[in-house]
Amino acid sequence: MIEIFKTDIRKVAQMKKMVALLLQHFPDNKINIDLHDCDKVLRIEGGNFLPAAIATLVKENGFMCIRLE
Repeated sequence: MIEIFKTDIRKVAQMKKMVALLLQHFPDNKINIDLHDCDKVLRIEGGNFLPAAIATLVKENGFMCIRLE
């Protein structure tokens, strides 16, 4: 399963912190954030996560997170 989210994460330090936090909660998945993309895309690949849980965790840490279809 692959999910893609639009975020407003802009800085490398923010990206590293958010990826590390997501990996703590969802360790068996591949997670990255493309800061060069206009949508600052958060991409998660794996099978052990719920998209709503990802969005909630990102939002709880002060960032916008919208699931892209």
